[in-house]
Amino acid sequence: MKPGRVVVAVDGSAVSQEALNHAKEIARQRHSALTGVFVMDGEWPDYIGNDWQSSKGARQGFLDYIREEQEQQAETARQQFENATQDIPEATFSLEAGDPAGILIDLAKNDSTGLLVLSRRVFQVSGRPSLKTLGERLAKKATRPFMLFP
Repeated sequence: MKPGRVVVAVDGSAVSQEALNHAKEIARQRHSALTGVFVMDGEWPDYIGNDWQSSKGARQGFLDYIREEQEQQAETARQQFENATQDIPEATFSLEAGDPAGILIDLAKNDSTGLLVLSRRVFQVSGRPSLKTLGERLAKKATRPFMLFP
């Protein structure tokens, strides 16, 4: 029986590349499926509130900018994952939307996850400050094994 899938958070950055390299090697050794995950942070409207710069146009312009930045980052992450996993037969990339910390915690609690691999700085290019406590939150809430890189 194969152990659960190895899940790695990727964002196209050098910090996620290190986690991806380790996840790939672990998946290969365990003969497990490998899933790369990028999370589009859909929580920005709530995070910045409604009174941001007292102008609806300025707020919407900022949200449009963040969305475009995240779409570009998602494409970079997909390319990073696909380039690194060409020799892994069961490699899939997943694009999720929502609160990145919440989604990663859900993955760390999912029975199909054999191991979650990530950098503590993943998704911080355009991420919210709440991601800075991701490691602590994972340690408290994860029910599946995880590997956290600096």
